[in-house]
This record gives sequence, C-alpha cells and structure tokens, in this order.
Amino acid sequence: MSIPYMLILLRLLLAPTVVILAYFFGAQSALVILGLMYVGLFSDIFDGIIARKQQLSTAKMRRIDSQVDLVFWLGIAWSCYLIYPDLIEENKIGVILVLAMEGLCYLVSFLKFGKETCTHAFLSKMWGLTLLAMFTALLGFAHNGWIFKTCVVLGLVSQLDVILINLILRNWAHDVPSFYHAILMRKGIPFKKSKYLNS
Repeated sequence: MSIPYMLILLRLLLAPTVVILAYFFGAQSALVILGLMYVGLFSDIFDGIIARKQQLSTAKMRRIDSQVDLVFWLGIAWSCYLIYPDLIEENKIGVILVLAMEGLCYLVSFLKFGKETCTHAFLSKMWGLTLLAMFTALLGFAHNGWIFKTCVVLGLVSQLDVILINLILRNWAHDVPSFYHAILMRKGIPFKKSKYLNS
C-alpha cells in the first residue's frame, strides 16, 4: 500500500477511534481527540502532497480521499456532541441545516452522475479551516461562540457552491475550484488549477 493510501486509511481509522474515546471517557478525552484531529488534518494535507509528488493523484484516489474526509469530520463532530451535547444543542438548527445541505450535495451528484461529489472546491477548503477552528474551540475550550456560527454560514455557502458545480457540469469531474470554474468547463474554456489546492 502506498503512503498516500496509508494516510487516508489512518484518517478512516481515527473516525471511530475518537467516537469511542468520547463515548467512554467524555470530557476527559477532549484534548486527546483534539490532538487526533490534528493528526488527521496533517494526514489529509500530506496524502495529497505525496500523491502529487509520486504522480498517484488519480480520480479514484481523490474520490476515496473525499469520502474519508467526510467520515473523519463526522466522527469528530459526533465525538463533540457526545462530550458537549448542550453546546451543540444551542446551535442545533444550524447543524441540521448544514447536514441537510451536505446530504443534498450528494443527492444532486448521485441523481445527475450516478456517483458521489468530489469537487474539492476552494470554498469547501475554507470551510474546512473554520471546522478546524470550531472543533478546536469546542474540544480545547468548551466554547461555541461566533466561530460556531461563522462555520455554519460558511458551510452552507460552500455546499451551495458544490451543488451549483454539479448542476452546471455536463459530466462528472473532480477538483473543480468553484461554480465559476464549472461554467468555464461547460463552455470548454481552459483554466489553470492550483498545484497546492487541486491535483
């Protein structure tokens, strides 16, 4: 197994690990889960870098990476709920909306292309950073203030962007930076992708 796939597998295994820790140890496991979250983050960063260096960044790998990312962050989110249910409940409407939009992204992609979405869009990456900040605030400081609300808003905007990408594209594609770039692709207009953000 290549290093990028090993890093993806690590992230997949971390998802149930953090949930188990939260379930059995509660708030005592918060800092451990926080540390494991950053391990998962760095595995996500380096699997892409190494894959591009080794010329292994295929559509198949990007699809697997994208789905494992979803599982990993859902694992972190569930562990936060197990540890701080009251803090999550205070923002339950926003959380439900984000989860519904995430589901809609997948529904649109499956209905149109018969496979899951895998855009790795720029706004999704920005949302990932706010997720990181939000979970750091929750796990490290038991805080759910403005960063939580910012994360919800950016999550909704980024998922709308992904939905638009899938509606605009004629054919399924991975690594589409934004709905604007989807328009360019639909019109057959070439553009340069970032070597740091896209394969």
